[in-house]
Amino acid sequence: MRDLYPDILPFASHRLQVDDLHTLYVEECGRQKGVPAVYLHGGPGAGCESYHRRFFDPSRYRVVLFDQRGCGRSTPHAELSANTTPHLVQDIETIREHLGIERWLVFGGSWGSTLALAYAEAYPERVLGLVLRGVFLCRDWEFQWFYQEGASRVFPDYWDAFLKPVAENERGDLLQAYHRRLTGGDEVARMSAAKAWATWEGRAASLLPNDAIVSHFGNPHTALSLARIECHYFVNRAFLEPNQLLNEVHKIAHIPGVIVQGRYDVICPMSSAWELHQAWPNSRLEIIADAGHSASEPGIRKALVKATDRFPVKLNGPVSV
Repeated sequence: MRDLYPDILPFASHRLQVDDLHTLYVEECGRQKGVPAVYLHGGPGAGCESYHRRFFDPSRYRVVLFDQRGCGRSTPHAELSANTTPHLVQDIETIREHLGIERWLVFGGSWGSTLALAYAEAYPERVLGLVLRGVFLCRDWEFQWFYQEGASRVFPDYWDAFLKPVAENERGDLLQAYHRRLTGGDEVARMSAAKAWATWEGRAASLLPNDAIVSHFGNPHTALSLARIECHYFVNRAFLEPNQLLNEVHKIAHIPGVIVQGRYDVICPMSSAWELHQAWPNSRLEIIADAGHSASEPGIRKALVKATDRFPVKLNGPVSV
């Protein structure tokens, strides 16, 4: 089974102003006349990494990657104003129109799977297919599981470090406690909270310890945008109605999709992927028996590449997965 494609550089990059405040970094890779695909990174607030380009055959795909509002190379950095799920969904559509793409394959992992579903349900006529990894449906229990109680029982040692920036009398609602620190005026407290938040996520992301993931998440530039934007979204329930993504899955019932899910994903437990698969008849669920959450884990990498390898052939004829 093929692993990632070789490193590749963009053939074009763009600075796209989407409103009076936000400018997005957008890049295109692969074949200019290939099957269009858009890559939606996680977080929200994590930004794209160079290896994200490598899930697609560059001889067959025109891959569009962009850093979502407030992160990566988009500006202003870690900005929370005008930064909601509806804003991001509209940004995807603005990018599609700007690049003159009629329809595209939508690929997203973790928060990227949330955004991919929200976009597909809003604009199903623009979606050729979906490749999702580590499904996150942004329901209350999912927030509670990772940021209040649940994952804490799997990683009590890592959890202890996550608790340290928060006073004991505030630990009954950790999302709100972190939100106060990440949006407060104390720069030292803000950065300390951001590092603790991002390190917790990086440590929990893989089945086996992976120092490279922890180091990437703990980088101050990434940590600040990841922690501030994630916390902003999660205290606001991702700016979605309760159970919105499952309630509206009928809108994408005709769209083919592949769901790749690590069996031991502690950040986005497998039950969400299972429920999505049960509600979406045109999806195929690939369970990776020896993986956690991260797209960089070997079994997940291979399954994602296998999924994108299948789609260009299928999209030229009867579509199925």
